[in-house]
Amino acid sequence: MSDTGNGAPEETSASPADKAAKIAELAERIRRIGPQASESRASGGSGAPAAPAAPGTPEALGTPGAPEAPGASKPAEASVATGAGAAAGPAAPAAVGPDGPRGDALQEVAAVLTAGGAPAELAAAAVAEFGDEAAARLREDPWAVLGLPGVRPEHADRFARELLGPEAEPGDPRRAQALVPWLLEQAALRGHSALELAEVTTGLDRLRMPDPAAAIQAAVADGRVLPFQEELSGPEAQAAGGEDDEPPTRTLLALERLAMAEDSLAEGLLQLMATFVPGEDVEPAEEEDEEEVEAQETEAEEEAADADAASDADTAESAEAEEVAAPAAPGPTAWAAAAEAAPSSSATALVQAVADSALVLHTGGEAARAEPAALLAAARGLGLRAWAATWTDQGRESFAALAGAEASVATLAELLSGTAGPGRSPDGSLALDLLVVLDAPLLDVELAATLVESLADGTRLVLSGDPGQLWSAGPGRFFADLLAAKVCPAVASRTPDFGPIGELVSGVGIGELQPVEAPDKEVVILTAKDGGEAVHRAVQLLTDSIPRALGIPAEQVVLLTPGHGGPAGTRALNAAAKARLNPGPGRFGGFDPGDRVVESPAPGITRSARVLDGDATGLHLEYPDGSRRTVPPAEAGRLRHGWSLTVHQALGRRWPGAVVVLPEDAGPALTRQWVYTAFGRGERHLSVVHAAGPALVQAVAERPAQPRTTRLRAILAENAASAY
Repeated sequence: MSDTGNGAPEETSASPADKAAKIAELAERIRRIGPQASESRASGGSGAPAAPAAPGTPEALGTPGAPEAPGASKPAEASVATGAGAAAGPAAPAAVGPDGPRGDALQEVAAVLTAGGAPAELAAAAVAEFGDEAAARLREDPWAVLGLPGVRPEHADRFARELLGPEAEPGDPRRAQALVPWLLEQAALRGHSALELAEVTTGLDRLRMPDPAAAIQAAVADGRVLPFQEELSGPEAQAAGGEDDEPPTRTLLALERLAMAEDSLAEGLLQLMATFVPGEDVEPAEEEDEEEVEAQETEAEEEAADADAASDADTAESAEAEEVAAPAAPGPTAWAAAAEAAPSSSATALVQAVADSALVLHTGGEAARAEPAALLAAARGLGLRAWAATWTDQGRESFAALAGAEASVATLAELLSGTAGPGRSPDGSLALDLLVVLDAPLLDVELAATLVESLADGTRLVLSGDPGQLWSAGPGRFFADLLAAKVCPAVASRTPDFGPIGELVSGVGIGELQPVEAPDKEVVILTAKDGGEAVHRAVQLLTDSIPRALGIPAEQVVLLTPGHGGPAGTRALNAAAKARLNPGPGRFGGFDPGDRVVESPAPGITRSARVLDGDATGLHLEYPDGSRRTVPPAEAGRLRHGWSLTVHQALGRRWPGAVVVLPEDAGPALTRQWVYTAFGRGERHLSVVHAAGPALVQAVAERPAQPRTTRLRAILAENAASAY
């Protein structure tokens, strides 16, 4: 046996024809079990029976010079084989004490990791993932280390060979059960909530798995991966062909947690629509009848009070409390008046749609946010408990300014955590009648499912966002799938984004990159021969040209680029910006007072701050809202300099000035979505430093978005009671 590229010994594999036959047989088996499995699922969607939960998701890894994956900044990759430092993983629960039970578990795991040539720093992540029995788990199944952050298959193979010796065969069932979920986890980092069977098979072939079909079958039997059979329709069905009497299908594999999230999300949305009851107008005659009935009831209550005054008093108080708690239910006449009073035709259309539906989609650019603001004001005027949720603090402040001083606005994180918002009803649901969610395309399927599960039956939910922008950092394409499924009303705004930036972005949205007139230098396009010159020009714009010519201070300008590495990635841009704006030795873990920094508490969430000082307790930060926080030394590694961000990190935020840097190696990262989002981050000014050659025009014209494989659209289409 010889050593293969992934550290596993090579063995004779089946012929391509045999492999293809086995995969086809597996797909046919999944197709046959699909109907029975779908009946057993609570959601009613197609799929397989529920299974034990899959292990946690490893963090995304950054690759120098590569385009960014959706999400926040990434830690450095761990190397199990060489003992390099591991990426920061989930924090282990606090130890009982240095010599307590958890401390013993950490020591035991560290010993096993060291014996296998892995860094002992992975011990905390292993205990957090597998519990106090982590050491025994890794001895019995060394490939389980693949579930830890930063570990790749070649690392896990070498770890297994160190612990098992010649027994570490590439076809080991334990290896198969680790590799299939790992491939799906990596796909989730790229935004997929499921993968086609053929893609998983190809991935296993690349990892030298002798029998991919058997590996997939083992992972399915283990319950960590669920199979689904999905009928194709439209262009996909035509491309796939199929038998005349049977529609073409595709076989999908999904991690259990993502499969359950999409099923739960679809079920929750359909439940909202099914339980919605619009209000009714109350006729005057009915009002008089009600007053007469109330008078009779009052008289009866007074007579009964002579017999049992205390009991009747309690009953009256309870009835009054119930009457106060009864939700408002404005009828068509009240809604029609609110729609007529709306400030624009698009706002009127939105109010009218919400009057009759529990779930409404609203699409539009930055200027169109005035329409959900008008809806929020109208709903509150009708007596509804109405709130809005935004993605970022900045979005919350800007939307509150549009909706008025009385508006109820919180970030989505605040709303779900309970730190802001309407609070919870006794049943645990959010105490509201209408929720408007801005930036809806940024919700991944798991977060969207959590949100929908927090709403009471019949609550009105309005999802608003710009369909041209980048999708969520996490897996799925929630908003896009809802639009495509057409299971609820969708209101498209007719309010355009104004000015040269708005004109440029609108053109990009339809696949055209055309010059625009910018008499006040709202849009400036500069060319650069390579990444080094692009960095020089971008920093010059940040530190001198934009502040001097336009009066926008450097702290209100952001540098945006496709990735973290490379000649003009965030690392190079931040280093150059710091050298010009705040040079220093990096006294506090690489940072100095006055540095602009960002932190990413969760994928897709980025918070900016300024370093005030540092000492033994950590870095003292000040945030844009004036709040302050001390970051302990152990967490300081999560901070990055913040003059330059990737466009994914900038989602949900805008700056008075934005400089978009396109280095010569940007081509693979560019899509119409990316360019649309990047160009729209500037409020007053946009500069583009362009060294990508024809790749920019090609991306805008020919590459709308990086594809994502999801199941939500099919589940909704299969289970929706009606379509609009």
